[in-house]
Amino acid sequence: MKLLRYGPVGAEKPGVLDDDGNIRDLSGVVDDISGAVLSDEGLEKLRGLDLSSLPVVQGEPRLGACVGHVGKFVCIGLNYADHAAESGLELPAEPIVFFKATSAIMGPNDTVEIPRGSVKTDWEVELGVVIGKQTKYVTEAEALNHVAGYCVVNDLSERDFQMHRSGQWVKGKSADTFGPIGPWLVTRDEVPDPQKLSMYLEVNGHRYQDGSTETMHFGVATVISHLSQFMSLQPGDVIATGTPPGVGMGQKPQTYLKTGDKIELGIAGLGVQRQEVVQG
Repeated sequence: MKLLRYGPVGAEKPGVLDDDGNIRDLSGVVDDISGAVLSDEGLEKLRGLDLSSLPVVQGEPRLGACVGHVGKFVCIGLNYADHAAESGLELPAEPIVFFKATSAIMGPNDTVEIPRGSVKTDWEVELGVVIGKQTKYVTEAEALNHVAGYCVVNDLSERDFQMHRSGQWVKGKSADTFGPIGPWLVTRDEVPDPQKLSMYLEVNGHRYQDGSTETMHFGVATVISHLSQFMSLQPGDVIATGTPPGVGMGQKPQTYLKTGDKIELGIAGLGVQRQEVVQG
């Protein structure tokens, strides 16, 4: 299934994409794409629906983040071997963990704002993992069974804030609009191997990132298991699992986002995001 949320900011409704690409309204069935809806039982209930009996959403509504009420937005740094090489950094012995503020979350096609004082706003296409049930001290062998589904994430970053403003990376990762999620949550049964997904990102039609989850240093199962040793993961938590090479910081010369730029990014089977950049 491809689950989504549509409508005005703060008033999104739950929906599902049918086989013909139509959005079907789920608001008569569930309140949101969050919490218990993301459990195996909740998703099985939705799979049992006759989608043709659900109302078709007319027009082209705004899409919100594909999961609501996100409790934690956890990110993994330097998790692609080729991206680490691009950055001139050694691969870490354990996953590098940082957080983005949940206030950074927005819809997949909403406008990206360059924060005030920014000089190095950058892009990062990433595989997002949405947790479906409480996860604590889980083994790698069981970790993927705790996943509700997968989605596209743009882990936007302000590199000067991140690297030079004293403190952890969260300062450069948490500006409003720095967390587009979606367009939809693809349930894990439709993603047989999260380590075999091609991904790309373009700015103004130029392809900067063209990679694959195959080059992850720590795979999805390892990341989930590792995180669960230090914190419990809850339904609706989102994990951004790292980015392949081609970020602006790695260009020669370095290239960063500016007002008027248009970003497009996607992951095979998980959909495409499109954003325009404005000054915040």
